Amino acid sequence: MERVPTVAGSTNLIDILDRILDKGLVIAGDIRVSLANVELLTIRIRLLVCSVDKAEQIGMNWWKYDSNLTHQVPARETRALSASADTRATVAQRLQTRRSATPSTTRAKPGSRKK
Repeated sequence: MERVPTVAGSTNLIDILDRILDKGLVIAGDIRVSLANVELLTIRIRLLVCSVDKAEQIGMNWWKYDSNLTHQVPARETRALSASADTRATVAQRLQTRRSATPSTTRAKPGSRKK
């Protein structure tokens, strides 16, 4: 029976992922489709696997500025939102003032009838 050499210590998947995310992993390649020495299609593949912190360290923080991934409210919408909030506050204040100015009336409970 033949003995298979083993590595001393154990490395699990979490350790490997931690090391990859901490250091980073780059995979690069090109795919070229040619017909009779005429290049028809070239696909360049670049893949970077790393943590967000590592990506920011190396200057790859494109997701912060991508309008599809971040919701940045334009200035005119911000003004409109604050104006509508002011309007709601004014309406609520006026309703409160009207309620306190009118005498309260007793109302029958729903479902009960006076006989």
